[in-house]
Amino acid sequence: MTRPAPVASVLVVDDEPIIRANLAEFLYSEGFAVSSAATGEAALALVSQKKFDVVLCDVNLPGLDGIEVLERVGRVSPETFVLLFTAYATVESAVDAFHKGAHDYLMKPIILREVVGKIRRLLKQRDLYRENQWLRRELAREDAADGMVVGRTPAVKKVVEMARKAAPTPSTVLITGESGTGKELLARAVHRWAQAAKPSDGRFVAVNCAALPPDGDAAGPFTAAGAGTVFLDEVGELPAAMQAKLLRAIDAKEVLPARAAEPVAVAARVVAATNKDLAAEVAAGRFRDDLFYRLNVVTLHLPPLRDRREDIPELVEHLVAKHAAAMGKKVSGVGHEAMQLLLACPWKGNIRELDNALQRAVILGDGPLVTPADLPPDLAPRADDPSAVERLEDAVHRFEKRHIERLLRVSTDKKDAARRLDIGLSSLYRKIEQYGIGSGDGR
Repeated sequence: MTRPAPVASVLVVDDEPIIRANLAEFLYSEGFAVSSAATGEAALALVSQKKFDVVLCDVNLPGLDGIEVLERVGRVSPETFVLLFTAYATVESAVDAFHKGAHDYLMKPIILREVVGKIRRLLKQRDLYRENQWLRRELAREDAADGMVVGRTPAVKKVVEMARKAAPTPSTVLITGESGTGKELLARAVHRWAQAAKPSDGRFVAVNCAALPPDGDAAGPFTAAGAGTVFLDEVGELPAAMQAKLLRAIDAKEVLPARAAEPVAVAARVVAATNKDLAAEVAAGRFRDDLFYRLNVVTLHLPPLRDRREDIPELVEHLVAKHAAAMGKKVSGVGHEAMQLLLACPWKGNIRELDNALQRAVILGDGPLVTPADLPPDLAPRADDPSAVERLEDAVHRFEKRHIERLLRVSTDKKDAARRLDIGLSSLYRKIEQYGIGSGDGR
C-alpha cells in the first residue's frame, strides 16, 4: 500500500532513545513527517534549518531543558506548536509552561493515541484560524467592491442591476472597461452576490492572463476556486494555447492538469475582464471566436470616471473613510475646494487613480478635512473639454445639497452646521434657499 503524503511535520525531542524511537515510529505510521533529536541544542539546530508544524519535547533534558527549547522555538518559529511532556509534573510547572507559550502539557507514560489526538486538534485549530484570516481579507475586499460599484449615474445603476441578476446563475460574465474602472472589484461583487444566493466553500481566484505562459496549467485556478469564481483579468492577452484550454473548461466543465492522464471535473464559473475590444481581436485573428461567444453571455461595461462625475462625491466619501479607518486617522471628509478639484480632474487612471490620490491625501493631511494641499500637485481640470465645466457645476451642486442636508440632520443648530461647513450663517441660509432644503425646526 502506498503511504499517503505527510499531513504535517513533527519534531520529537527526548533524551531516552526508546521513547524517542517509539514516538517517531508511531507518528510516522499515522501519516506525519517525523524528525527526532536527543537534546535541546540539536532540536534548535533542526528548527533553524526547517519549519516544523509541531515540536513534541520532554521538559527534562540534559543541557537546554524543554522550557528553554519552548521559549527559543517561540522566537524562531512562532507558528510552530510546542507540546511538552514530563514524568515529574506539578501544577506550578504546568502553569509556568503555559505562560511561556506551551500549547499543551502531557504526563509520562505517554499514551500514543492521546498524543496524536492532541496534535490533530491543534492543527485543525490552526487551519480554522488561517481560514478565518482568509475570509476576513476576502470580506474586506468584498466590502470595498460593493462601495466601488455603487453609483448614481444611470449607466452604473444598470451595470449593478445586471450584475446582481447574473450573479446567482452559472453563466459566464464579461466585464469591459478602461484600466482602473474597477473591473476586478465588480467581479468580486458578482462572486459575493453569488455566494449570498447559494452559499458554498467556493473561492474567488484571480488570474492575470497577461502573465500566463503559452504552455501553462489551466487546471490550477479552477481546482483552487472549487464552486466559486475564476476571474480572468485581461483575458484579451490570453495565449492561443491557453484559449483552447479555457474553452474546454467552460464547455465541458473539465480541465486536464499538467502531467495527468485523465481530465478532472470543475464547478467554478468564469468571470472575465478586458480593456480591449474582443470583437476586434476576433476579427484580427488574435482571439478565438468560439471562446468570445462563450465569454460574451452577459457583458457588463464600466464607464470611465470622466463619464460619471456625479458619482465622484460618493466614491470620495467611501474611499476617504476606508483609508482613514485603515490608517487610524481622524479624517472625516473632503473640503469644498478639494472636492471641486477632484470633480474637475480628467482621471485618466479612473477609480484607481482617484483611490491613490485620496490615500496620499489621508496620509499627508493633518486636519479633519482633505484640502487641495493634501492632493497630488499634478491634478488639474481638462482644458480641452468645455462640457466638463457644466458637468462640474451640476456635480458640485448635487454634492453641496446632500452634504448640507446631512449636516443639518446631525447638527445641534444652523450655527453649528455653518461652523462645520466653514461658511457664514447667512451663506448657509442662502444655500438652503437655493437648493430648496427644508427649513427644519427654524433654529
